[in-house]
Amino acid sequence: MSQLLRFPSATKRDQAVEAWMQAHADELGEIARCWFEIMRNCGDDVLELLHDGHPTACVGDAAFAYANAFKAHVNIGFFRGVELADPGDLLEGTGRFMRHVKLRPAQPVDDVALTKLIHAAYVDMKQRLEADQVATTHRQSFSNATGCATAVPRANDSAHATRSVR
Repeated sequence: MSQLLRFPSATKRDQAVEAWMQAHADELGEIARCWFEIMRNCGDDVLELLHDGHPTACVGDAAFAYANAFKAHVNIGFFRGVELADPGDLLEGTGRFMRHVKLRPAQPVDDVALTKLIHAAYVDMKQRLEADQVATTHRQSFSNATGCATAVPRANDSAHATRSVR
């Protein structure tokens, strides 16, 4: 089972994201807008949507990063951030998968390192999607070739067996 956060409703330019940007026209909104634009420009396959009230960037339908403005800071977040290399030591957080970079007005940030993190998150998600597609194709090919279901039934559990073997 894939652990990717997927949003089939993601689009090239989501009007809800545009409305969010207009509603956050202050200094923090400008910081978020700047970094979200970098996410948008990672590739032609980047789509977006408003998820949990903040702009979220996806590779196709799989979320890789977000920007969110709070009262005193902006978070640039990464859905699989725990697995990203972070030589600039920018990432914060203790969650199972996610990490974020906290930005504050008038506080310097390593623009190069953050841009590299965004691009790394994009490339990482693109690779995860490709691997997920290969695994799905392999499971389908196996199932079609053998006539067997790909799920392995639990021992002595006929309720979960999809085909009995004698």
